[in-house]
Amino acid sequence: MIIVIWCALAVFGAWFSYCLLRDFNAHRHQLENVSWIKTGIIGFIVNFFDTLGIGAFAPQTALLRATKQTEDKKMPGTLNVANTFSTLVQAAIYIKVITVDTLTLVVMLVMAVVGAVIGAGIVARMSVTRIRLIMGFALLVTAGFMFAKNMHWIAAYGNITALRGGTLVFAAVANFILGALMTVGIGLYAPCMALVYALGLPAIAAFPIMMGSCAFLMPPASVKFIKAGAYNRKAALGMAVPSIAAVLIAAFIVKSLNLTTVTWIVIGVVIYTGIMMVITGFKKRRTESGDVK
Repeated sequence: MIIVIWCALAVFGAWFSYCLLRDFNAHRHQLENVSWIKTGIIGFIVNFFDTLGIGAFAPQTALLRATKQTEDKKMPGTLNVANTFSTLVQAAIYIKVITVDTLTLVVMLVMAVVGAVIGAGIVARMSVTRIRLIMGFALLVTAGFMFAKNMHWIAAYGNITALRGGTLVFAAVANFILGALMTVGIGLYAPCMALVYALGLPAIAAFPIMMGSCAFLMPPASVKFIKAGAYNRKAALGMAVPSIAAVLIAAFIVKSLNLTTVTWIVIGVVIYTGIMMVITGFKKRRTESGDVK
């Protein structure tokens, strides 16, 4: 089954690469005014820690906003497109080294893909104001999961080896929702970890499930963003290439790292960014309502 999943990842990766490179080539003379160096550094740093389980979307959003590398409306598409290659590599590694019940893994992966495909089509047509509000609340939710994990409110243990019956159905529906939320900028890693813990699976099972879910949902979701032109081309490619190197370094060279301090810093940045985006979104909404009147 691992070989089948690897082959599927390769097919998804080839399809995504073709769509991305074709779109980039078609617009190579109309690229955004952003920095290759800044986006490259952001992509490397974020995906290094992403491979270790911290998650990429929340800190990446904060860094992109702080350095003004993309506009809010294109943030969801940029995040998905930029992290697709690195997530495919993560999934290939962790699905190989960590054993998870086949039926449980496949069902959760498929449902995440379905959720992402539906969600991406909706998000690509949303207004800037709505994007700001959704992403602001999404960041705060993500920070909440990360805070709960750091405070040990989410128990990292479990002895169930497989999900069946109603529990598997619940897991499938939950991962469908997480897949859809992924397209609006809320990272799947932290909530997927919480889901795995809550269902009683071993904590380590979260890695192939969450990384596999993202690896299968991100190519189709990203292709939708690419076709809609709802992403920052230069920023996405600038982050994508260095992120692959970051994943390989984190997965094969770094054996252990105390992430407590780093995680607290990320939580603080994410909370601040989420609050600011919500405030900006509400201010913009009030302005728009005033213009109508």
